Amino acid sequence: MNLEIVEAIAVAETAQDPFYYGWRYVRRRYPNGREEIARLPLTREDILHPQEEDCGTHTDDHQRFCVYLYNVLRGLFLSNPHDVVLHDVLVSWDVPGLRGHGPDIAVIFGVRERRNWSTFQVAEEGTRPALIIEVTSPKTREIDLVDKVDHYEQADVPYYLIVDSHEHKGVLTRRLLGYQMTLQGYAVLPPNERGWLWMAPVGLWIGIHENDVECYDQDGNKIEDYEGMMVGRADAEVRAETAEARAETAEVRAQAAEARLAELEAELRRLRGNG
Repeated sequence: MNLEIVEAIAVAETAQDPFYYGWRYVRRRYPNGREEIARLPLTREDILHPQEEDCGTHTDDHQRFCVYLYNVLRGLFLSNPHDVVLHDVLVSWDVPGLRGHGPDIAVIFGVRERRNWSTFQVAEEGTRPALIIEVTSPKTREIDLVDKVDHYEQADVPYYLIVDSHEHKGVLTRRLLGYQMTLQGYAVLPPNERGWLWMAPVGLWIGIHENDVECYDQDGNKIEDYEGMMVGRADAEVRAETAEARAETAEVRAQAAEARLAELEAELRRLRGNG
């Protein structure tokens, strides 16, 4: 299904459901002094250039991938207060005419101090994202694949990675699309022989395995998420308990063998004494 068809379907869906993209709450004040909170539907343009506290929904896989990537990347820079990883935080650019975006993941180096940003002001902070990652959703896939490639290039973001989900004839497939800034603008990042993409700013490989997103260190070792670590810990505990049980069984058998040997030796001495 090409992007034009996807966009046409989105337009049709919006006609049937005005809150197809989500909503935002606004305070309205009338001439008589009465105030009310109104819920307004979001448009495609609102998704591309969101405001703080806009409300929308994502698929479980979208959330899972974002949380995994956020945790892995954030773990790399916990000891450095000047390097941060932001998830779903607005970024306001310093490029005239380019409105802000709300990337799924933004890795930013050289901030003065960590803050609880709701909007990251590039001009004020004096630094910009070195890497942005977007995870596509069915409703807004073409925004990540088309609009944001152009916009992040304008914003001079060095690396842009897209985790793209695509369903064709009932079969879901996932792929990675990566872009690196060059003197001529964005160039497509070539994958390695495994299909992984090297994210130089963070020193990690990112790949797709069995339709899941995975991160690997420079030696190709997978970086587990919390679930993976818990499974690994449970497996290790089972292996340890099994080894302990085997050791206990071997010890019991050895003790039984020693006792039997002592019995046989005693019996042999008795027989020799009687002889």
